[in-house]
Amino acid sequence: MSDLVSKFTAQFTAMAADASGEAAPDLGKCAICGRPATPEYRPFCTRRCADVDLGRWLRGSYAIPVKPSEDDEENGAIPDEDER
Repeated sequence: MSDLVSKFTAQFTAMAADASGEAAPDLGKCAICGRPATPEYRPFCTRRCADVDLGRWLRGSYAIPVKPSEDDEENGAIPDEDER
């Protein structure tokens, strides 16, 4: 059902832009698969791509790498290679 709604929304937006003489808003490409994004799931194209992105966040795939500071090593906050 939601795919039908997103298709209708995209078509309606394009038709409204054509009728008013304005260009359709560029929603960009889907952040996961590269297909055109839809207004309902922006910046994604479908719920599936939105769910894939959520899964990546929840698994920690989008973590920012951190380099340990000297203080962390001195305080024992970071285990040595053989302690891991």
